[in-house]
Amino acid sequence: MRVLLATLASALLLSGPVAATPAKEAPWLPEAAAYRLTLFLGNLEPLPWDDIETAWTEPYRGSEFSVGALAWLDRKSDIEPDGLLDAIMREDLQAVFAEATRLVALRIEENLDRALAAEESATAQLAVQTARELYRAFEDGIAAADPEAARRIGLAWLELNSSTGSAGVLGAGATSADRDTMEAARAVISGYLAENYLLDSFAPRRTLSALPETAVLSGKAIEVPPSLPPGSDIFDQDPLPLLVLNFEEQGIDETDLPLVAYGDMLFDSAQLFGSPAQDLGIACSTCHNRSDVNQRLFIPGASHQPGAIDVDGAFFNPIFNDRRDDPLDIPSLRGLRFTGPYGRDGRFASLRDFTRNVVVNEFGGKEPTPFMLDALVAYMLEFDFLPNSMLTTDGRLTDTTQEAARRGEEIFNTPFARLGDRSCASCHVPDANFLDRQAHDIGSVAPGYEGARAGALDTPTLLGTAYTAPYFHDGSLPTLAAVVDWFDETKSLGLTEEDRADLTAYLETVGAADEPYEAFDTENTAFRLAFAELTTFASTIDTLLPRRDAEHILLLTDTVAADLSADASTMSNLPARPEVYALAERLAAVGAAVRVEDWEAAEASWTAFKSEADAIEERAF
Repeated sequence: MRVLLATLASALLLSGPVAATPAKEAPWLPEAAAYRLTLFLGNLEPLPWDDIETAWTEPYRGSEFSVGALAWLDRKSDIEPDGLLDAIMREDLQAVFAEATRLVALRIEENLDRALAAEESATAQLAVQTARELYRAFEDGIAAADPEAARRIGLAWLELNSSTGSAGVLGAGATSADRDTMEAARAVISGYLAENYLLDSFAPRRTLSALPETAVLSGKAIEVPPSLPPGSDIFDQDPLPLLVLNFEEQGIDETDLPLVAYGDMLFDSAQLFGSPAQDLGIACSTCHNRSDVNQRLFIPGASHQPGAIDVDGAFFNPIFNDRRDDPLDIPSLRGLRFTGPYGRDGRFASLRDFTRNVVVNEFGGKEPTPFMLDALVAYMLEFDFLPNSMLTTDGRLTDTTQEAARRGEEIFNTPFARLGDRSCASCHVPDANFLDRQAHDIGSVAPGYEGARAGALDTPTLLGTAYTAPYFHDGSLPTLAAVVDWFDETKSLGLTEEDRADLTAYLETVGAADEPYEAFDTENTAFRLAFAELTTFASTIDTLLPRRDAEHILLLTDTVAADLSADASTMSNLPARPEVYALAERLAAVGAAVRVEDWEAAEASWTAFKSEADAIEERAF
């Protein structure tokens, strides 16, 4: 059932515009997870062979199983994976694909054999369920290449499961297995596996995928929908960071700022990017949720740890692949208007140029229109730092701070000979938001070659850093105390143990906030927050409709309608869900009318949307 629900959710997401609200998927069995990881990693350049080996020897990140695929096979299967291990050792990608594909297919067959041989219905049902979950490894490839076969096999799984019999409840209602139906259903599944996944040899694969062999041999161009491998996590962090916006703090409603509101929508829109980010629902806010750092984000092959990602690798935009394994810690965007230049090494003086680079080069999106760039920049420039009552506006500690932090402030402002008679405050200037808008090589980046001068990094602000661990460009230091230790040891500052503790206390005070996280209660729920944001996004249609701006209206309706539906599925108030789904359909109708240039119908649907949204917002969810 878990797999069926995940499949249905995936089908709904892929049937129309992709929402920026990702859907959780069911856990993967170890060997199926290792196979999907192998397909994903095998398409990266250069190939991460160590990661491919790890995919089979260790549990995937977040797995509910405590052992990797090979240890799992040793416990649960009679199949020997020697061929796969040999192919990995030889770094023969085609052989790895062939051996891994056969292994998963054999595991499906092994469990089907157990189901048919079982004397008890519970044993047969468990074997069928295991086989079905293993089949997930091939399912999207079959669906993309041969929808009719996918439907036929799907019915066979249902027939197989329903014909295993039942022990009833306390002996009542027991039914016997229907062996003939089981064998007929099994024949459909096994026949397809034999023809496509249980072969002595496979056609060479330029791109690894779960496509059936018959589809590959046909020579037809078939695209399997992009997917993230097991162990990926693109959900917002919990607790959710508090978003502080300059205009809100001044009492201005976002609906009165259509350019900012449209930029807010774009920041949450996967439509801004190209494939695969767009298909997967990845938006700017995926990495920078609520303007901060998404510390749980992780994609195997692109992340070396949570909260880091390699945006110039092979996955998001192959043409932008720098062929270096160099994932970077995701930076916070708080106070963005004060923190230029932009990029970890400060290579972009302009936030507009930096933003365009992210959209077009890093994530393979189409060239954004001037209006889109204007809107994105206008919105991001409203990001403010978290309020911190322990700091004055010029960066000095207030009287409310502890004595240790005060002693640390003195050390922070003390020049050190080994720092060229500069202090920590020389770069992290307190009255300039704790930065100097320059790049410095502090020795934290290993040179790419002898004599290289590529280690200069943009000075980061210290404001809000208590909530953005780990630290440094690569997230190599887990705590602010570790940062202090690193500077003391690498620069020979000669700090005592007490000095280190005091300097750490100061950094933690500077990096603190009065309220760092969004506070949810019965009045302010996660759904209400999302609903208010989405209806605010939609409000820009009031400006775009009179201008007959079809391009930007459609981008908005495609994004917001999909997100409304996705967020409705998370509502705890089940009776109210249909109203929100209907509201999403009303917004989609605006887009449908705009597509055929029926502006009168678009106006009518938009008027109805506003009326229905107001009615929903007045009621408690």
